[in-house]
Amino acid sequence: MEIRINSLAEIHEAAKAFISEMNDNTVFAFYGSMGAGKTTFTKAICECLGVEDVINSPTFAIVNEYRSDTGELIYHFDFYRIKKLEEVYDMGYEDYFYSGALCFIEWPELVEELLPENTIKVTIKENEDGTRSIIF
Repeated sequence: MEIRINSLAEIHEAAKAFISEMNDNTVFAFYGSMGAGKTTFTKAICECLGVEDVINSPTFAIVNEYRSDTGELIYHFDFYRIKKLEEVYDMGYEDYFYSGALCFIEWPELVEELLPENTIKVTIKENEDGTRSIIF
Protein backbone atom coordinates (compact mmCIF):
# COMPACT_ATOMS: atom_id res chain seq x y z
CA MET A 1 0.00 0.00 0.00
CA GLU A 2 1.13 3.56 -0.62
CA ILE A 3 0.08 6.77 1.09
CA ARG A 4 1.18 10.03 -0.48
CA ILE A 5 1.75 13.16 1.58
CA ASN A 6 1.72 16.34 -0.49
CA SER A 7 2.44 18.73 2.37
CA LEU A 8 3.05 18.74 6.11
CA ALA A 9 -0.57 19.90 6.55
CA GLU A 10 -1.67 16.42 5.37
CA ILE A 11 0.52 14.40 7.72
CA HIS A 12 -2.16 13.65 10.32
CA GLU A 13 -4.55 12.52 7.58
CA ALA A 14 -1.81 10.19 6.31
CA ALA A 15 -1.11 8.95 9.84
CA LYS A 16 -4.81 8.12 10.34
CA ALA A 17 -4.83 6.22 7.03
CA PHE A 18 -1.72 4.30 8.16
CA ILE A 19 -3.29 3.49 11.56
CA SER A 20 -6.41 2.15 9.83
CA GLU A 21 -4.19 -0.35 7.94
CA MET A 22 -2.10 -1.48 10.94
CA ASN A 23 -4.52 -4.28 11.90
CA ASP A 24 -3.05 -6.46 14.67
CA ASN A 25 0.54 -5.82 13.65
CA THR A 26 2.70 -4.27 16.36
CA VAL A 27 6.27 -3.94 15.01
CA PHE A 28 6.91 -1.41 12.25
CA ALA A 29 10.35 -0.76 10.75
CA PHE A 30 10.69 2.68 9.14
CA TYR A 31 13.22 2.90 6.32
CA GLY A 32 14.24 6.11 4.60
CA SER A 33 17.15 8.43 4.07
CA MET A 34 18.17 11.10 6.58
CA GLY A 35 15.51 13.82 6.47
CA ALA A 36 12.92 11.68 4.67
CA GLY A 37 10.43 12.19 7.52
CA LYS A 38 10.61 9.02 9.63
CA THR A 39 10.47 10.88 12.96
CA THR A 40 7.88 13.36 11.72
CA PHE A 41 5.59 10.58 10.51
CA THR A 42 6.07 8.52 13.68
CA LYS A 43 5.24 11.61 15.73
CA ALA A 44 2.03 12.13 13.72
CA ILE A 45 1.02 8.49 14.25
CA CYS A 46 1.58 8.83 18.01
CA GLU A 47 -0.40 12.08 18.13
CA CYS A 48 -3.28 10.41 16.27
CA LEU A 49 -3.16 7.57 18.82
CA GLY A 50 -3.64 10.15 21.58
CA VAL A 51 -0.11 10.42 22.97
CA GLU A 52 0.07 13.64 24.98
CA ASP A 53 3.78 13.50 25.89
CA VAL A 54 6.36 15.44 23.93
CA ILE A 55 7.30 13.15 21.07
CA ASN A 56 10.81 13.39 19.71
CA SER A 57 13.44 11.15 18.22
CA PRO A 58 15.10 8.87 20.77
CA THR A 59 18.46 9.29 19.00
CA PHE A 60 20.48 9.33 22.21
CA ALA A 61 18.14 7.33 24.45
CA ILE A 62 17.61 4.63 21.75
CA VAL A 63 14.02 4.12 22.92
CA ASN A 64 11.24 6.41 24.12
CA GLU A 65 8.10 5.08 25.77
CA TYR A 66 4.68 6.67 25.30
CA ARG A 67 1.09 5.81 26.18
CA SER A 68 -1.87 6.31 23.88
CA ASP A 69 -5.10 7.85 25.14
CA THR A 70 -6.36 4.29 25.75
CA GLY A 71 -3.30 3.42 27.85
CA GLU A 72 -1.64 1.34 25.11
CA LEU A 73 2.16 1.25 25.32
CA ILE A 74 4.10 2.59 22.36
CA TYR A 75 7.86 2.20 21.98
CA HIS A 76 9.73 4.47 19.57
CA PHE A 77 13.24 3.31 18.68
CA ASP A 78 16.05 5.07 16.85
CA PHE A 79 18.99 2.79 16.14
CA TYR A 80 20.99 5.38 14.17
CA ARG A 81 23.75 5.57 16.78
CA ILE A 82 24.05 1.81 17.42
CA LYS A 83 27.64 0.71 16.85
CA LYS A 84 27.21 -3.02 17.45
CA LEU A 85 24.38 -5.46 18.05
CA GLU A 86 25.56 -6.13 21.63
CA GLU A 87 24.12 -2.72 22.55
CA VAL A 88 20.70 -3.89 21.37
CA TYR A 89 21.02 -7.20 23.22
CA ASP A 90 22.03 -5.29 26.37
CA MET A 91 18.92 -3.09 26.21
CA GLY A 92 16.70 -6.20 26.17
CA TYR A 93 15.21 -5.65 22.73
CA GLU A 94 13.13 -8.87 22.99
CA ASP A 95 11.19 -7.43 25.92
CA TYR A 96 10.06 -4.65 23.61
CA PHE A 97 9.70 -6.35 20.20
CA TYR A 98 7.73 -9.31 21.59
CA SER A 99 5.71 -7.42 24.21
CA GLY A 100 2.60 -6.93 22.08
CA ALA A 101 3.06 -3.17 22.45
CA LEU A 102 3.40 -1.00 19.37
CA CYS A 103 7.02 -0.64 18.28
CA PHE A 104 8.04 2.02 15.77
CA ILE A 105 11.66 1.53 14.70
CA GLU A 106 13.81 4.09 12.89
CA TRP A 107 17.04 2.95 11.22
CA PRO A 108 16.08 -0.77 11.39
CA GLU A 109 18.82 -1.61 8.86
CA LEU A 110 21.23 -1.75 11.77
CA VAL A 111 19.24 -4.42 13.67
CA GLU A 112 17.46 -6.23 10.85
CA GLU A 113 18.52 -9.71 11.97
CA LEU A 114 16.83 -9.11 15.34
CA LEU A 115 13.46 -7.97 13.98
CA PRO A 116 10.50 -10.34 14.45
CA GLU A 117 9.39 -12.23 11.34
CA ASN A 118 6.10 -10.35 11.17
CA THR A 119 7.68 -6.88 11.23
CA ILE A 120 5.98 -4.53 8.78
CA LYS A 121 8.48 -2.74 6.55
CA VAL A 122 7.57 0.91 5.97
CA THR A 123 9.58 2.94 3.47
CA ILE A 124 9.36 6.72 3.47
CA LYS A 125 10.55 8.18 0.22
CA GLU A 126 11.10 11.83 -0.64
CA ASN A 127 9.88 12.43 -4.18
CA GLU A 128 11.46 14.92 -6.58
CA ASP A 129 8.52 17.32 -6.17
CA GLY A 130 9.03 17.44 -2.38
CA THR A 131 6.09 15.16 -1.59
CA ARG A 132 6.56 11.98 0.45
CA SER A 133 5.44 8.44 -0.25
CA ILE A 134 4.80 6.03 2.61
CA ILE A 135 5.02 2.49 1.22
CA PHE A 136 4.23 -0.59 3.32
